[in-house]
Amino acid sequence: MRPRAMTSFAALLGTLALAGCSGGGDGAATAPAADLSATPDFSGTLSILTKFAGEPLQPYFEDLAAAYQKQHPGVKVELIQETDQSIKDKTKTLTASDALPDVFFTWSGNWAENFVRGGRAADLSKVIGPDTEWGRTFSPGSLSAFAYDGKYYGIPLYGNGKFMGYNKTAFDKAGVKVPGTFEELVGSCAALRKAGYEPIAFGNKDGWPALHYLQQLFAYDVPADVLQADFTPKTAKLDNPGYVTALNRFKTLVDTCTDTGKGTNGVLYSSAQQAFHDGKAAMYYQEVLEFDNATDKNGLKPDDFGIFQLPAPQNAAGDPKTVEGAPEGYLINARSPRAALAVDFMKFVTSTQNAKTLSAPPYGQPSTVVGAVSPETSSKAVYEGMEQVNKAPRLAAWLDTVTVPEVADAWLAGGEALISGGSTPDKVLASVREASESAK
Repeated sequence: MRPRAMTSFAALLGTLALAGCSGGGDGAATAPAADLSATPDFSGTLSILTKFAGEPLQPYFEDLAAAYQKQHPGVKVELIQETDQSIKDKTKTLTASDALPDVFFTWSGNWAENFVRGGRAADLSKVIGPDTEWGRTFSPGSLSAFAYDGKYYGIPLYGNGKFMGYNKTAFDKAGVKVPGTFEELVGSCAALRKAGYEPIAFGNKDGWPALHYLQQLFAYDVPADVLQADFTPKTAKLDNPGYVTALNRFKTLVDTCTDTGKGTNGVLYSSAQQAFHDGKAAMYYQEVLEFDNATDKNGLKPDDFGIFQLPAPQNAAGDPKTVEGAPEGYLINARSPRAALAVDFMKFVTSTQNAKTLSAPPYGQPSTVVGAVSPETSSKAVYEGMEQVNKAPRLAAWLDTVTVPEVADAWLAGGEALISGGSTPDKVLASVREASESAK
């Protein structure tokens, strides 16, 4: 699941800019080159910052660390396990104190690029480029998500995409079919409500859930080349009418299909997730990474759980086949004296067997390793979701990591104000445009 307190996000990237970049230039800062070609020294402590704290994910890296240490008794793997929320502050602290671990978690997009530009991420092209032995084990799209200026920096651990999860029993009870258009989705909410369900569970206390809806709607209502240019302040115009159209659609969805309405900014996303799991809500917009946590014997049953892509509006000006999502992965500290050992450990983490384990319940994190996600290894929903992600002609990366922090912050504030009724689509877009202008 995505992070996502924008204040922490902006603060982290500000820290990177100050601590990692020299001279204020646009190029990557110079850092001691990590020696990736050296034979690993299987001794000492290897530090790893993960985003796998808490159940059910925490045992995954713990088990891998134990297995690796058994193979290499001279190595101690030190895990720093954080959650979606806590990892932002932890990364900020470690960056500011110049104490980043040997391997550390990253989102793709502007988040990862700042580590590259700050000279904190090792260039892994020689070991994980698409033509290398290791690189060929990953899907090409997942590798390219961490490529900058023709060089490869990231180790993609798992893929991800955003889909509407729905309760099949609720749909049957309400006489509702899976909607084929955005208009049909909004139109189905009255019948679901009459059948006794909250149509769509939605909690926006952390701000990022609104951005997920908006990014998918932007991909539908704004031409792809325009949207891509608008992510970068230097090329952004943010004047396409599709933005206001999408913002209006989002407001209609919130007002028509959620019970919390204007109060949703005070509801945790986990509360919305729980309402869907408990059968109180008919739908919940969720990531593939959440699928295996949406059902269990005490709540929504796996056979009652279905997914569909948030449907595109009729006559949308953008690309109706674009799916929102992005892989998430790990960087190797460019200044680490244990870079070769870090590469060896991450090769172990992304071996075929370990990738299959990651993709299977209870973890349900669909590995980017080719062949790891299959009907035999993964739940039906995870397999179906990743099939759709892999077939999509393009992915719309998360709005909170694909652009610069000032603009992401403005989108966050705008989404919250739109939900509460404190602003209008035109005013929201104007505030984002102003933030983009100031960031040039």
